[in-house]
Amino acid sequence: MSRVLLTDHISADAVRKLESFDGVAVVVMGTPTPEELLALIPDFEAIIVRSPTRVSAEVIEAGKRLKFIGRAGVGVDNIDVAAATRRGIVVINSPRSNTVSTAEHTLALMLALAREVPRAHATVVAGKWERESFRGVELAGKTLGVVGLGRVGREVALRARAFQMRVVACDPFVAAAQALEIGVELMKLPDVIGQSDWITMHVPLGMDTRGLIGAREIAAMKDGVVIVNCSRGGVVDEAALLAAMDAGKVRAVALDVFEQEPPRDGPLLRHPRSVFTPHLGAATVDAQRRVATDVAESIGLALTTGEIRDAVNR
Repeated sequence: MSRVLLTDHISADAVRKLESFDGVAVVVMGTPTPEELLALIPDFEAIIVRSPTRVSAEVIEAGKRLKFIGRAGVGVDNIDVAAATRRGIVVINSPRSNTVSTAEHTLALMLALAREVPRAHATVVAGKWERESFRGVELAGKTLGVVGLGRVGREVALRARAFQMRVVACDPFVAAAQALEIGVELMKLPDVIGQSDWITMHVPLGMDTRGLIGAREIAAMKDGVVIVNCSRGGVVDEAALLAAMDAGKVRAVALDVFEQEPPRDGPLLRHPRSVFTPHLGAATVDAQRRVATDVAESIGLALTTGEIRDAVNR
């Protein structure tokens, strides 16, 4: 029997999917401590995690029988992919299943900022009726800059176009003709940040994207720009962002992801022109079911037939 460890309360549908494969046994648990995972991992051929469980180089080294690491989601920054690759362990993710949920969350944050929904809500609950205090803005007619025109960025662009926004984007892996097919103008990052009224981030976190938006990039933006990040914490420099908000350069910000999660309490979190959510981009019932079952099927196929799909470390 090939044994698979599922952590982080992954959907029961994923358990049923794995158990449908002959010769696969499943063990389910919550989020283990690093010590617990080190003790458990030697007994498993595969592990499937969400974002809370960190599969470190130490864990990978301890997994003497480990062949596959599954990530129920897209980002793999909680997995030491390099260490897995050195051991010949395949890392598999679920790159398509939470695309719509993340795109919809991005638009939800944009609309919340545009119409100051959180602050307006708080005043009504407090028994106030301050209509004159909340003069919002429309998305229609504004320019949205999409940094990263992959699966999520593309879905955000399509939805923004439905709101009659002009959409510009940068992505070194997308051809201009592909962008034009969905009504998006492709250009370099400096041009995107210089022309946009709103900027939304949709890139993975890596050596070339950490701090991608910092003080220099913010200085080149329009006065009153709005920045949204539903990709990965660390892509936007939070200290530079706070300084720009205090100076009035950045009008508002919405973050679903942070450099440290949960984030430290500080002036950024208390800023009145901000909306924050606790990494909810993919947190819909629909998306969690899809990502879990998709990666479970991929792991099941890999263990029983040798078919590899959606490998991160090809």
